[in-house]
Amino acid sequence: MVRRGKKPEWQRKIARERIKILFSLAEKELESNPKRSQRYVELARKIALKYNIRLKKQKRKFCKKCNVLLVPSKTAKIRLNPRTKTVNMYCLKCGKVYRYGYKA
Repeated sequence: MVRRGKKPEWQRKIARERIKILFSLAEKELESNPKRSQRYVELARKIALKYNIRLKKQKRKFCKKCNVLLVPSKTAKIRLNPRTKTVNMYCLKCGKVYRYGYKA
């Protein structure tokens, strides 16, 4: 009988540590090797999908379309829209727009 559902907690803990390491490596490699940084983000997302882990803290750090780490003025353009009270974040690689609300 094949067991379905969540993986054991010890595996999920290891996966969380690997995701954390991959994101820190992606931040370090962004300047010197952007392709490698993009690959680290892609691997972290694959691990999160496989072990059913939410990327709460990292959610706004990368582009979901092209897996680029979003760093203001390097890989992302950020604009505030006070009329609609939103933060607009533009990925400079693929052009995807992310809109997040804020309270004034």
